[in-house]
Amino acid sequence: MQHGFFASAEHWVGATLLYGVFLTPCAYWIGLRIQRLLKGSPLANPVLIAMGLIGALLLATHTPYPTYFFGARIIHFLLGPATVALAVPLADSLRTLRHRLATAVPAICVGSLMSAASGLWLVRWLHGSASVAHSMAPKAATTPIAIGIAQGVGGEPSLTAALAILGGITVAMLLHFLPRVMAMENWPAIGVAAGTAGSGIGTARAFQLSEVAGAFAGLALGINGLTTAVFVPLLVHLEKHW
Repeated sequence: MQHGFFASAEHWVGATLLYGVFLTPCAYWIGLRIQRLLKGSPLANPVLIAMGLIGALLLATHTPYPTYFFGARIIHFLLGPATVALAVPLADSLRTLRHRLATAVPAICVGSLMSAASGLWLVRWLHGSASVAHSMAPKAATTPIAIGIAQGVGGEPSLTAALAILGGITVAMLLHFLPRVMAMENWPAIGVAAGTAGSGIGTARAFQLSEVAGAFAGLALGINGLTTAVFVPLLVHLEKHW
């Protein structure tokens, strides 16, 4: 039997349908505050902090994930419109993008294919199950698209979502160091890398660094989502008939 704060919290969680709506932005706000206190450290990623806080609270209050998600489903729904809204900065930077399309588009397509193939065949090489492999393949696509692809090829949507988010967080952290490693600020190249490998989280971080990087990241995000939706079913089909 539970007593005190956690018992009350568990009862409150189960009683409100808006729990996820309030908890999610509050956890993200705390993540932003922590990152600011740490002077913008890339290791203090607000999305990662928010995930940790929400997970800890759900465990502490013994709240089933479906209960939380039922309240947060409107935020999940808004992922789609938020992705579509990236077309606005793309349109604003169309002149810059136009001159680099001939080199950017093939690079994005190759990156998309390599990400899907490596995710699928690495799991199989390590003797993982087909379900895990099919969940891993669309990991670089933005979360709403990756979930849909995973459902279509027999993967686990929840696992795919976690992989896509963690991949985006990793890319967002690495973007802080990438210009220094390259010894130059090649924002188109950085943007293409962020959008292809880092889904929506990497794209958001690219916009914080540079409008040009953000525009190319948005372009890569869209093309990568489209090509991943084509490549993954083909690769799964080839794998089944290998």
